[in-house]
Amino acid sequence: MEEKLNLKLFELLEGRQLSISGLSRELKAGGIDEHRLILTGYLRALRDLNILEEFEVPPSKIYALPEKIEESFPEKGKERKPPEPSDSEDIYSIFRTQLLKIDLDLRIPVGVYVVSRLFERPCFRRELKLIGITQKHLDQYLEKPGIVCELPDSHLKKARSDITRIEIPPDDPAYEIREPREEVTRLANEVLAGLIKHRIDLEGLLAKSKQTTLLP
Repeated sequence: MEEKLNLKLFELLEGRQLSISGLSRELKAGGIDEHRLILTGYLRALRDLNILEEFEVPPSKIYALPEKIEESFPEKGKERKPPEPSDSEDIYSIFRTQLLKIDLDLRIPVGVYVVSRLFERPCFRRELKLIGITQKHLDQYLEKPGIVCELPDSHLKKARSDITRIEIPPDDPAYEIREPREEVTRLANEVLAGLIKHRIDLEGLLAKSKQTTLLP
């Protein structure tokens, strides 16, 4: 339900700013009937994670997609065209957009896995922040046993020195996956596929309609 609600909110907020009441009405019309208090808490959580922007327009609170995220969703009826590449535009912003489509509890292991696999080194806390993981969310995740572990600082000197495109604090911790689960690798593949679609012009190659199986 969370993933469905995420995607529906992104769809409703494409190019628009809506109040809680407006979102509640449109969600209900689309078959998602969440209690207003639950929806309010959910929207504020997305605001705290910098996934949505919140504006005060008394007596209402208005929600919108941040500009960089909104640019990643095509207008209805229009094909998305790849944006002009910018300096790293950064790669972390693209990852962040893709991770927004994933259940909150899986974003950390998927983010760590993708960064580690792509860059062939551990994933630093600074990078997790760039892909939308807050310190509070990371701390809460690490309190429980999981597949993400923090690495000894003695192993990180070379990894830090190899990174020149962004600044990694000298005491920044890094993480890796102990043993990837099937669900994490599947979602990581979806993130990487989204990255490719974002950066490469695939016009003329993509199917016009979605297909769930290759067999008739």
